Amino acid sequence: MKWKTRSKGGQPSFLPRLLFLAACFFGGVCLGQVLAGRVPDETGRELSCYLKDYLTLGDGGATPASLWAAVVLYGRYPLLAFLLGFASIGVLLLPLSAVAFGFFLSFSVSCFTAAFGADGVLLAIGVFGLRCAVTLPCYFWLAVPALGTSGALASLSFGRGRRVAAVTYGREYWRRLAVCGAVLALALCVDLLCGPRILRFLLEHMFV
Repeated sequence: MKWKTRSKGGQPSFLPRLLFLAACFFGGVCLGQVLAGRVPDETGRELSCYLKDYLTLGDGGATPASLWAAVVLYGRYPLLAFLLGFASIGVLLLPLSAVAFGFFLSFSVSCFTAAFGADGVLLAIGVFGLRCAVTLPCYFWLAVPALGTSGALASLSFGRGRRVAAVTYGREYWRRLAVCGAVLALALCVDLLCGPRILRFLLEHMFV
């Protein structure tokens, strides 16, 4: 079975765009691991404070600010990917957003490892695990078609008189946003309810 390299509208098909964005993401992961080696010694203390604040969510101490921050953490990359599909500049910013996604995720996990040793990996999973398991698929599911539409818009803008196909946003484009929004909202609720409890269990058994 052969993979199609072109869609009906003349845009690259799903697989090449997915592989390109995945390569950008893993490039960011590698960069985050490299730069995490320069983390200062105070990072351990700062992460301890962060974990204490995170645990307050499970004690009924969540504030509107902390809830809003959680919404932003879950929705920023998927929503950005969706919106960039409406701009020709998205053909440049979508790969950069994939690099940024990989970099900050890798850098955060590496900081936990540098501060807490091998136990830091489990702590990072407790803090970021559910979020990443949901936001990563949602991001790529929205970013891949967005890269195609932004590329088509760029072709219209810089086509220099050449005839190019019109850019259309069908039901599938909006259905992806609705599905991702529902999944992200559900995962956010589960994370707010269970995430601090899971982290507390890990901390109690690691004596961090």
